[in-house]
Amino acid sequence: MKSLSNNPQAPTARKVCVLFPGALGDFICFVPTLQLLAEGAHVDVYARSEFADLVPEGITVQPLERSAIRKLFTAELGIDDEAQSLFGAYSAVYSWLGSQQADFVRRITAASFGRAQIFPFRPAGARLHQIDHYLSCLRIGGILKRQPVIQLRAEALEWRVDFWTKHKLDRHPVLVIGAGSGAREKNWPEEFFIRVVNWWRTATGGHVVLPVGPVEKERGGIDRLSRHCVTVSGLRLAQLAALIAGSDLYLGNDSGVSHLAAAVSVRTVALFGPSDIEQWSPRGTRVTIVRHPVYCSPCETPAMKNCPHRSCLIALVPDEVIQTLAQLPEVLTLTRRQAGITF
Repeated sequence: MKSLSNNPQAPTARKVCVLFPGALGDFICFVPTLQLLAEGAHVDVYARSEFADLVPEGITVQPLERSAIRKLFTAELGIDDEAQSLFGAYSAVYSWLGSQQADFVRRITAASFGRAQIFPFRPAGARLHQIDHYLSCLRIGGILKRQPVIQLRAEALEWRVDFWTKHKLDRHPVLVIGAGSGAREKNWPEEFFIRVVNWWRTATGGHVVLPVGPVEKERGGIDRLSRHCVTVSGLRLAQLAALIAGSDLYLGNDSGVSHLAAAVSVRTVALFGPSDIEQWSPRGTRVTIVRHPVYCSPCETPAMKNCPHRSCLIALVPDEVIQTLAQLPEVLTLTRRQAGITF
């Protein structure tokens, strides 16, 4: 262990370090902030490695699990050369990790020679959209109300062509369903999704694709739904983005995948129950939020986990959702074509 050297001259190259601990939905909400930071610098964002599929040019994803970062939370350790070497190389350090940990704040400030800024991961008090919270931390005027945009990768688009051909999806309307989420309590009932699938097939003559990710595999609850859909698992995020972007309609829960759908500009319908729409609704030009208002929604996580009735989702019946879907301009075109109505 060595003592810290004196504060060196700031790096001449504009290189920015970002620490971000969130899951998929959080990260997509964070994309506008990353894009803003990347306008004048190269950005290294320390986050989940799979998010490398979603970042634009000028941004590199590094593993958040680096030992130099973990050590910042260890009370008995001082600042070692590894942390100083990592953070001292950046002209600015922005962390949405560890704002409530005094030891972390002290150590990253010292390791970055005072160039670190540490922000709360969630907005405190105010009902602010998560996208706007991250942007507001930068304290730059006129940057709120931005929306995430995810660029599709060429190799993922090639994969989608093969997938469409293999499952004979060409020239058929395609509905993609996001049946999972980060919390089981936010999921619309499986049998309700099945009702929508049956309606889609009859009304449009189309097919339904069900991506199965780690959340769906871990929590289950899609066995019957899977039998009504073309299922696909093991996708990289770039492939999932291309899959959704190639569909005619996406329907899903309050989840990271729903944020991804909005960010690739597909017609997105998101089903909300206990979550706060003002903070967590997917933001995009083609997004529709469907919810059934009840007196106790939105609610905090402890109440959500112990809810005895789940009225906010159980009372959101399939007929109500189908009526909303059927009135979307894109779906009206498909259903009229299926019915043989000429324009």
